[in-house]
Amino acid sequence: MKQIFFKATMGLGLMVLAAHQLNAQQGNCAPREMVVQRLAEGYGETRQSIGLGANNAVVEVFASASGSWTITVTFANGSTCLVASGQAFETLAEALPPAGDGA
Repeated sequence: MKQIFFKATMGLGLMVLAAHQLNAQQGNCAPREMVVQRLAEGYGETRQSIGLGANNAVVEVFASASGSWTITVTFANGSTCLVASGQAFETLAEALPPAGDGA
């Protein structure tokens, strides 16, 4: 009986943690226009690169002259979520390795 109670308690705890994580993720999302405006006005960041991710999600990198950067993902419904941010952004223009180089 103690094992069943322990397993049920652990399962309930895991569900609470999963729900908390989902709420935290939703807290990092807003309509794209709001996110872009906040990055520009609050951090001086502008879009530096863009790409298409899974399920047609748009992945963008924003950065400022001071080196702050933010990666966002925008979904088809117009919701943009912050994925990562940091400091010391640098723009690179590296050449591709020669074909067959294995790199």
